[in-house]
Amino acid sequence: MEIDRQRVQDDLRGLVRGDVLCDPLSIQLYASDASIYQIAPIGIVRPRTVADVIATVQYAGEHDLSLHPRGSGSGVAGESLGSGIIIDFSRYMRRVELNSDASMATVQSGVVLAEFNRILKSRGRWFGPDPVTRSVTTMGSVLATNASGSHYLRSGSARDTIESMRIVTVDGELLNLSRHLPDNDQPAEKLARGIVEINHQFDALIKKQAGAPQSRGGYRLDDVIDPSGRVDLAKFMVGTQGTLGIIVDATVRTESIPAHRGVVLFFFHRVSSAARCAVASLNHGLVACDLMDRRLLQIARETESTFAEVLPREAEAMLLLEMQGESLEDLTDRIDVVRNELSLGTDGAFATITTADPIQRDMYWSLSRRVISRLARVKGSDTPLPFTEDVWLPPEMLPEALSAVQDTLKSNQATATFFAHAGHGHLHIRPFLNLGDSNDRKRLYDLSRQIADVVWQYGGQISVERAAGLSRTYLLPKQFGDFWQTMGQVKRLFDPQHRLNPGKLFGAVLQKPNENLRPADQTIEITTDNRVLLPADQPTDIGNNNGHAIPQLEVLQHWPPNATISQVTRSCNGCGRCRASASNERQCPVFRASPREESSPRAKANLLRGVLSGQLSVEDLTTDRAKEIADLCFNCHQCRVECPASVNIPKIVGELKAQYVATNGLPLSDLLLARIDTLAAIASRVPSFANVLIRSPVARWLLDRLFGLSQARELPLIAGTTFIRHASRRRWTKLNPQGGLKIVYFVDHYANFHDPDIGRALAEIMQQNSIGIYVPASQYTSGMPRITLGDLKGARRIARRNVRLLADAVRQGYTVVATEPAAVLCLRHEYPNLLDDEDAHLVAKNSYEACEYLWTLHEGDRLNLEFNSVPLKMAYHEPCHLRVLDRKQAGPRLLNLVPDLQVDHIEAGCTGMAGTWGLQRKNYRNSLRIGWPLISALRTTRVSRATTECSACKMQIEHGTGYKTLHPLKLLAYAYGRLPKIEAELDSATA
Repeated sequence: MEIDRQRVQDDLRGLVRGDVLCDPLSIQLYASDASIYQIAPIGIVRPRTVADVIATVQYAGEHDLSLHPRGSGSGVAGESLGSGIIIDFSRYMRRVELNSDASMATVQSGVVLAEFNRILKSRGRWFGPDPVTRSVTTMGSVLATNASGSHYLRSGSARDTIESMRIVTVDGELLNLSRHLPDNDQPAEKLARGIVEINHQFDALIKKQAGAPQSRGGYRLDDVIDPSGRVDLAKFMVGTQGTLGIIVDATVRTESIPAHRGVVLFFFHRVSSAARCAVASLNHGLVACDLMDRRLLQIARETESTFAEVLPREAEAMLLLEMQGESLEDLTDRIDVVRNELSLGTDGAFATITTADPIQRDMYWSLSRRVISRLARVKGSDTPLPFTEDVWLPPEMLPEALSAVQDTLKSNQATATFFAHAGHGHLHIRPFLNLGDSNDRKRLYDLSRQIADVVWQYGGQISVERAAGLSRTYLLPKQFGDFWQTMGQVKRLFDPQHRLNPGKLFGAVLQKPNENLRPADQTIEITTDNRVLLPADQPTDIGNNNGHAIPQLEVLQHWPPNATISQVTRSCNGCGRCRASASNERQCPVFRASPREESSPRAKANLLRGVLSGQLSVEDLTTDRAKEIADLCFNCHQCRVECPASVNIPKIVGELKAQYVATNGLPLSDLLLARIDTLAAIASRVPSFANVLIRSPVARWLLDRLFGLSQARELPLIAGTTFIRHASRRRWTKLNPQGGLKIVYFVDHYANFHDPDIGRALAEIMQQNSIGIYVPASQYTSGMPRITLGDLKGARRIARRNVRLLADAVRQGYTVVATEPAAVLCLRHEYPNLLDDEDAHLVAKNSYEACEYLWTLHEGDRLNLEFNSVPLKMAYHEPCHLRVLDRKQAGPRLLNLVPDLQVDHIEAGCTGMAGTWGLQRKNYRNSLRIGWPLISALRTTRVSRATTECSACKMQIEHGTGYKTLHPLKLLAYAYGRLPKIEAELDSATA
């Protein structure tokens, strides 16, 4: 840690109750956001209270440090980046207070907009402005940028919702801003007087801004002084982008949720036709009007199967219109009128889709709402970059301006995606460029200037809906002309020393859009087994590494040429979508329980990118701080499923953990859990004695104190006979040379040592369906605990043995089936990362989770459906690993084939057990915190039994609810009449 950062950290930790981070790894995590820029701050403060914010601001003033407020880091212009102190509000300052009828709410700056709306929904209200990043953006950011979004036509922008706010000034004073008379020397009134004086001094220049868009942010002096002379300072502060004061909380107005809403999708052969129809549609009382171009529609078709058949391939553009009404009949009539009108003439739509159904409506809205995150899935070196997006044009000029922008792109041999809130003229342009190419970095600057010139030519403005940040501020002096000096006066009134977010929106020194770019590729040398995988791009300023002139990282996993460690890491664009907490997603359970930047999946990509680009040393990966960050992932793979760019964060984390373990080894608690299969094998030799120890409070106390195994966690007992021994007695351990359907059963830990009836159930089902079963007696358990903990050397040894056994069976006509989702995940995803050989990929292609395999039989009309009636009601939980493997939800669909068996699918997130992770004392509370939504949902259902495929999920459900939880295979075998002992388990659940 540099000496000045160490001093700042020591000083601030004595002043604030919140977190103070100045270590190199934390600096790397906060050096970037969702933009293309990277600037290392001197430190980060995560305030718990307003007092923390005041102390930080005062300290910065005493030491001449700049201040940069930050929410979720989802901005695309670099507005939250800077070389001073980052103040991250998203960790602690997340309180919401509603008034009696919820018509107004006081929100702290760190409140996520989507969470705010979830709170309001129960009161029949919402916050009107809806920026596209609302799933992760914070209310502080919404107010700082004057966010609006698709529904501006209905709800306006954040400026239209503000009632009052509290800010901390550059001098560290806490001010309550609302409407003030400039008649005394109190701090707020002095600011009001200053605004009045500037308004008088620059009256003519201010009036020239009258034609500017009402949705814009910036230093707006219009409509802030009422006829009585009061100055609405709260309204004035909205949109000032953290450059005049730091917002700590605000009181905002909310809206009633409309009774009925419907959407119409129009498809056009030309973008210009769509733009002209957007203008024509404004006469019909729309509340939203979005336009998407051909490339965005193509990306939607290619990345989401839902839209593959819905969106016509010949469409060059699409309009999405929303209308609302008090009655469904009235709404339907109005939709029909606008649909008919916009389908006529040469510019008319050639196809339309209409719906007032809430589920379908929200599905179509996801086209627009996920447009930015979906762009991250574009593959290749040229990607759509956000440096020139966010422009405004008079809606009537949009058709001509779009053509002019396209001509500008063609003259620069570039293409772009176009997305517009066409009803109010907001246009988002993202040219395709390669930041790793020096020519494209220059073109970035040229395109930015030329597109701005086109916008100004057609009476528009740049940087309207979002922050100007690092990418667009340099254009503002030319855009505002003489009004720029008015902005200077405002800046001097509030922040004369330019300490608040300097260089953004206004400043003396403004960076060009191609400066401070995030490193586009790795620079250090990547090796494996004493051979170079990737040569270094260029020398770095990190010191020598083992005699090499440049640093060298020896990777510990297999990174193929089409997915190198550099490509995978760089594919994370930092959009922040992994910070989402919607109930219909499972994006990072750990972040939900502990919402801090290092918990987010993107933090792991940023950390590894810092090493690859040479800004962190390779040795930094072996530090305890690196382990702390990496351990905030328990390998559930949900980020990989939910990530817009499908970034393989679990593999990145695997590399981070392995680098630490290769140097430092495993801590004692991790060492125990990594070898839990060995311990269980020993215990299975003396199961009665082992179970006495498992039940013994003294033994559990010793395990808790010596090995960190939580005493509060109930451990499963050791079975009297392992499944492998049972299979040997049944002669299932011998290969069957005959043809026909046959499976090789990959048993894994729980079914072998703790609940052999799972394996027996599978065998009974296979026999019912005349399918042969083979159980290799010498197989190891999957080794998932070792992989999760970073012991890749031990995991590789296990993988090599299992792959050899299973590959031989596959070549003899067997299909690999496992009853534990984590085991199948190992076979399909983890083993190929460990072993660079043909056998690993052969096994991966022929491996199935048991219910998934049975469902494929059913789809091929090969599953025996002679089930007995099972008059029960079960609550089903889908394990995280199974969401990765089987999107068809085979388990509950199979159970629905059983007569009279009712299955209630409970979707309330992750159980939080995460295999051995939830067994550790240090993780026990977070494990329950993560699983609490599911536990609560199960407790409210009218069932006393549950079913799930995952043994760890079973343990957590039983621990949290007391409900007996069975594997679906047991229920299927029981329904076949082949495993009558299951009835005792079902009876015990009822009792």
